[in-house]
Amino acid sequence: MSREITYAEAVREAMAQAMDADDRVFLMGEDIGVYGGAFGVTNGMIDRFGPSRIRDTPISENGTVGVGVGAALLGMRPVIEMQFSDFVANAMDPLVNQAAKIHFMFGGQLCVPLVVRLPAGGGTGAAAQHSQSQEAWFVHVPGLKVAMPATPADAKGLLLAAIADDNPVVFVEHKLLYRVRGDVPEAAEPLPFGQGVVRRQGRDVTVVATSLMVHKALEAAERLQEQGTSVEVFDPRTLVPLDAAGITASVMKTGRLVVVHEAVERGGFGAEIAAVVSGGEAFSYLQAPIRRVAARNTPIPYSPGLEAAVIPSVDDIVAAVAATVSGG
Repeated sequence: MSREITYAEAVREAMAQAMDADDRVFLMGEDIGVYGGAFGVTNGMIDRFGPSRIRDTPISENGTVGVGVGAALLGMRPVIEMQFSDFVANAMDPLVNQAAKIHFMFGGQLCVPLVVRLPAGGGTGAAAQHSQSQEAWFVHVPGLKVAMPATPADAKGLLLAAIADDNPVVFVEHKLLYRVRGDVPEAAEPLPFGQGVVRRQGRDVTVVATSLMVHKALEAAERLQEQGTSVEVFDPRTLVPLDAAGITASVMKTGRLVVVHEAVERGGFGAEIAAVVSGGEAFSYLQAPIRRVAARNTPIPYSPGLEAAVIPSVDDIVAAVAATVSGG
């Protein structure tokens, strides 16, 4: 049975469902216990599961992820919340140099079933050190899986899959999505990684968008429909593994591609999607150059007006699609 709940509630339900099913699953993070997390995602969980499974940690992301890696190696399945995704920079050694590589370096004899949840993105007036989109950092690291759910249902299904996975997973949750509501099955099943979804059918151009940008792309598509342009919106849902076949099929159908993400353009994941299309079967179907819509190559400003100017807007997507379709 489905009912409408928020994205934050869907994440909470996934963690609770996994904890009910498996005693090895436990949560770690700063202020996730009595306080319920910086964004309220773990509200009430300490009352339900107790402090031994809902563990408040010191302000030491490096130590927290290090403990998580050790616990995972000993058979536990930790789920770690970074208070803000930016703080994961303090934990890059245990995550990138240990968790991502141990399975390979020990010839498959060990695995690290660890999930690191990252509340990411801007639009909250939290400035440069609390507003980043760092998914491209982790996509570049072999051994890590990366998920970016855009809807409450996907947040629950993908998080269930992430917790059950024997590989370390970086789970990116845009902060502005936490209050978004959607239909979510009460008895949800894990959603397989590597399977994107067409959020809107179209014929003239494919827009591949991630996380919050999926919603902006859908709004842009509505506006463009009024102008006579039919936009297909494709949500990859996970970046590693990536549904390259789904993206390719969509571009072969429409003949045009615009890639949208909130991370800065330089070195962003949009370039990887462009490379997949331009280097593969869809290349000969392209009728126009591939365009990217992304944040400006600057730290996120504190000023609301400047922040809005840096982060991709619906207007930016509309303009990029219109230029692609017109050949300009």
